[in-house]
Amino acid sequence: MTFLLTKLAWLVLQPSNLLVFTLAAATLFGWRRLAMAIVAILALVIVLPIGLWLTAPLEDRFPRPAAPTGQVTGIIVLGGAQEPHVTKSRGVVALNRYGERLIEGLALAERHPEARLVFSGWSGRPGGRGGSEQLVNAAFIELMRFDETRVVYEERSRNTWENALFTKDLVQPTPADTWLLVTSAAHIPRSIGIFRSIGFPVTPWPVDYQTATPFGWPRHFSVAARLTDLDFAAREWLALVFYHLRGRTDALFPAP
Repeated sequence: MTFLLTKLAWLVLQPSNLLVFTLAAATLFGWRRLAMAIVAILALVIVLPIGLWLTAPLEDRFPRPAAPTGQVTGIIVLGGAQEPHVTKSRGVVALNRYGERLIEGLALAERHPEARLVFSGWSGRPGGRGGSEQLVNAAFIELMRFDETRVVYEERSRNTWENALFTKDLVQPTPADTWLLVTSAAHIPRSIGIFRSIGFPVTPWPVDYQTATPFGWPRHFSVAARLTDLDFAAREWLALVFYHLRGRTDALFPAP
């Protein structure tokens, strides 16, 4: 039930949706001042890279560590990069903007032949609509001709909390193990906070950076990109607060 409620809440709270819904309501009911305020906020969001400004602190929180020199037990790649409904209908590997998770995870596995490669994630959509992410992962492994005997699929989780719980249950880590966690840089703080809270120590391996360092003004202007960036950052910040209030992370803003 909580999973479904969070999906519904995000549908409303997603900044792009919230601004448009509020503007429509203000226009419909003649709330002129509110409508003007929403238009002003939209103008700021469209002109200024607010989404990227909010994303940068998330991405900078956990720097990329030095390459491991010892034995690596396993590499965990969190879901979210797959488009199973497209893979199912087209018969090809379909990835979205987070596709670096799979690419980097496989590259790490190639560099550490002793390590297991764990893909964690079933579906982030209610009822698993569209199919399992593992359909895409399996197709990706086949396409790259990687050793399938080294791959482990965690096929139950619907969100980051379940990623951590079900992966821990599946691989049974020990204190002597070294596990690398591959996910988007902005997603690393929340992910590490969750893994810590359940007693599963992992080394963060951030990928899929959306901001440069030092921060620079975006070279291309796009209204859609500005709104997408804002939605992306807001989702992660709100999730950090929500997860911490529910006791699922060890800190409000986990740090190294």
